[in-house]
Amino acid sequence: MSKIRYERPAIRKLESSMPNKFGLKTEYLPMTNIDGVNINELINSFGSPLFVISEKTIRNTYKKAKKALITKYPKVQFAWSYKTNYLNAICSIFHQEGSWAEVVSGFEYDKALALGVAADKIIFNGPDKTEEDLTKAIKNNSLIHIDHLDEFYTIVELVDKLKKRPRVAIRVNMDTGVYPMWDRFGFNYENGQAWDAMNKIMHSEKMDLVGLHCHIGTFMLSPNAYGVAAVKLADLALSLQKKFNHEISYFDMGGGFASRNTLKGAYMPGSDINPTFDDYAETITTALLNSNFKKDKLPLLILETGRALIDEAGFLIGTVISNKRSSTGKRTTILDAGVNILFTSFWYDHKITPAQPFTHYSEETCIYGPLCMNIDVIRENVNLPLLNKGEQVVIHNVGAYNMTQWMQFITLRPRVVLIDENRNPHIIREKETLANMVDMERIPEYLKKFEL
Repeated sequence: MSKIRYERPAIRKLESSMPNKFGLKTEYLPMTNIDGVNINELINSFGSPLFVISEKTIRNTYKKAKKALITKYPKVQFAWSYKTNYLNAICSIFHQEGSWAEVVSGFEYDKALALGVAADKIIFNGPDKTEEDLTKAIKNNSLIHIDHLDEFYTIVELVDKLKKRPRVAIRVNMDTGVYPMWDRFGFNYENGQAWDAMNKIMHSEKMDLVGLHCHIGTFMLSPNAYGVAAVKLADLALSLQKKFNHEISYFDMGGGFASRNTLKGAYMPGSDINPTFDDYAETITTALLNSNFKKDKLPLLILETGRALIDEAGFLIGTVISNKRSSTGKRTTILDAGVNILFTSFWYDHKITPAQPFTHYSEETCIYGPLCMNIDVIRENVNLPLLNKGEQVVIHNVGAYNMTQWMQFITLRPRVVLIDENRNPHIIREKETLANMVDMERIPEYLKKFEL
């Protein structure tokens, strides 16, 4: 019979993160595999820390979101938000599912083209489009969403040179009852900027105004805000039709749908209270169907949903480096995964699950990363069983933004593995090496020699 591991007795106060009306969870289940692939095998094969993406979850989530929309509205198109996760394998999955590409930089635009996305299925957003970017987009007949008047004037000049009419939309910002209001991007609805921009485009007669675009915020917990936005876009489109006898082909409602993550300071888990795809879909489609568009003139509804489609498919496996007691006696656990690769730990209380069996003894624990920075905190307070050096944990819902906003700081960035629908793991991004870093560096000759 194996010897039972000693656990020291402890007296602890009943305190944790803010409890909800159901009390605090006291039972745990280990997460020993992801999509049927053993976590120990993943670590042995690919190292730690390790990002793991579930292809099955991506495809299932996409189908769920699409179903929520197409059952309520006849014309729907998704456009994958590259800034959310632009690893080639991830983008390709969404394109296989029928998603267009939505990009916000020349870099992302070129990435989409290199992947084989048809140029006329690329939506080019963002305030920073260079003349080179705009020239390429105009020549390729991509959809250009104009963010400000300086961009509009640049396009006018380029049209005269290129002798080609671009397809454009304008980005509209507006008061939807959610504050702070996102009014940095695009043209404001309430003060008339949006209507002024539309008039300028129509009177220029140098481009085709085919769409209206809004992106009202991020991690939006109020579906009703999208209904308000849809009503205001419809008002602009119908006013344009009345004045110029010109029809808008599509409304791009942007992104911002919340994932299942829990925001810091939330009273209850995000998995319990955050809106679903059906909640967002019902509000948006009802607003459009109740507008004064004729049945055969409804605009195409485009959604740039990113976070809500990919977050749940991503996991970060980390290994325990050590355990300590803080000066107050609180248990602290240090992992080999830090905020440099888990940027979203600043926003969310990520769910953390042990990856091996454990006893029922648990403590309030602070989870740190390995960086020599005091801000390297994965979770300030989480109730976990005792974790020993060398054991693993799984951090959930990390698919969005962490692989585009991560930093090479102190440690090199790890591998990313995709588990396909047949439970086969594939490396979709190699871990960095010292060579990756120094290949971009140059040392002046006078600095190459020194004595210590």
